[in-house]
Amino acid sequence: MTSSKERLQKVMARSGVASRRKAEQMIVDGKVKVNGNVVRELGVKVLPSDRIEVEGGPIEKEEPVYFLLYKPRGVISSVRDDKGRKVVTDFLPEISERIYPVGRLDFDSSGIILLTNDGDFANLLMHPSHEIDKVYVAKVKGIPDKADLNRIRKGIKSEQDVLKAVHYQILSTDKQKNTAIVKIVLNEGKNRHVRRMMEGIGFPVLKLKREQYGLLTLDGMQPGDIRPLTPHEVKQMRALAMENVEE
Repeated sequence: MTSSKERLQKVMARSGVASRRKAEQMIVDGKVKVNGNVVRELGVKVLPSDRIEVEGGPIEKEEPVYFLLYKPRGVISSVRDDKGRKVVTDFLPEISERIYPVGRLDFDSSGIILLTNDGDFANLLMHPSHEIDKVYVAKVKGIPDKADLNRIRKGIKSEQDVLKAVHYQILSTDKQKNTAIVKIVLNEGKNRHVRRMMEGIGFPVLKLKREQYGLLTLDGMQPGDIRPLTPHEVKQMRALAMENVEE
């Protein structure tokens, strides 16, 4: 039985070397060899038995793994931190694969973050054209009304960005404490998106949690819990990302 071939950049991305887009650039730049020969064409396909070298070193053909972490507050969305703070990969079981987070949650926020060694999967989920919904619950200072929150539907200018929400819902208010709990749905993820957006309309975020990422939720999990994604969940997330691809 003959093993199926795959595009070189896809194999590179899945190995954790780089995202597929960066892998393509490496190929064009002549930094990749297959069986000792420099490859510069993006259409090249390889077999599992082929030897692939990137910048002089062989890639490790790891099996793809996928995890969902309920990130607690006070944890860095990175694989290492030069200040010695806790990072998301500290919650992983003892595994040999090179794992990294898909996107980010800021230090003071909690909730869903995905971890994988599959660069192709990570790039697919993070690409802005794929518009995967992410659901946040924010505790804000002040009590916004519908007119206030309609501004985030239209878009708030912040530095060089226009920050938008797809949907919002006021879950509860506390007039005594002058706070509100607001559910916010995004389908993009700029740096500190929710915090900057809410601050832009005068209701700074006091506490923030990402409760849902596409079809994935935190059901049955506590901060610090981590679990592998099922093959079905991985397939669902890929399909969801591909639904909105801009041709």
